[in-house]
Amino acid sequence: MLESLERPNNNLLRALNSHDYELIRPHVRFETKVAEELLYRPGDHVGSAYFPCGPSLVSYEVTDGDGRNVETILVGREGAVGGIVSSGFLPAYCLIVVKFDGPFVRLPIINIQSAKDRSPSFKNLFARYADCLMAQIFQSTACNAIHSIEQRTAKWIAAAMDRTGDNLVPLTHEQLAAMLGVGRSYTSRVLQAFRQEGILTTRRGALIVDDADKLRLRACRCNSAVKDHFDVVLRGVYPEPDDAAA
Repeated sequence: MLESLERPNNNLLRALNSHDYELIRPHVRFETKVAEELLYRPGDHVGSAYFPCGPSLVSYEVTDGDGRNVETILVGREGAVGGIVSSGFLPAYCLIVVKFDGPFVRLPIINIQSAKDRSPSFKNLFARYADCLMAQIFQSTACNAIHSIEQRTAKWIAAAMDRTGDNLVPLTHEQLAAMLGVGRSYTSRVLQAFRQEGILTTRRGALIVDDADKLRLRACRCNSAVKDHFDVVLRGVYPEPDDAAA
């Protein structure tokens, strides 16, 4: 998969063959984003796609009628957000929010579409990623409906660790509760139980995972199901826990 270590640290971009990457290379722009920065709001014109690099992490969030934002999926260096599935130039449906700050690649949709038109292999790769993105959404819908808050909390923290390669997760109780769509008291009780079991410790604005194996045992299998699908459709793109700095 890694044809060139000079490329941005985004697994989807690194999965492109040399010819296909050259189609977009002149248009690649590097940017740094900070946590809680909004990339798109509902109704915004989607003019660029953003590719998280390294430990950067983004979430799709849907706003309910009461003003609460509930997370649907996380996207890290395995993919991209904004105009990837469609042909671009469509309005954003939900919030796209930076969760962990860091480097990003911004690529105009017009240049992505041009590369799709010029190269069947480029188009195929992005179509396969769209399939994986849909699998994440389906799995998230099922997870929110049938799994406990404890399982979902463990799943989210494990997913963040997979994408960042770090056992420090910069997240407050309030932020975690908002993403899970529950009250702060629920997540506080779950985190307290995890602390008592030696799974994690907390400090101001962050969670530190002390026993990743125990954490994964408490999580549902949703992360594994998504990773298995990635491995079938786009082998090597889903991040391994220790390759964030590669």
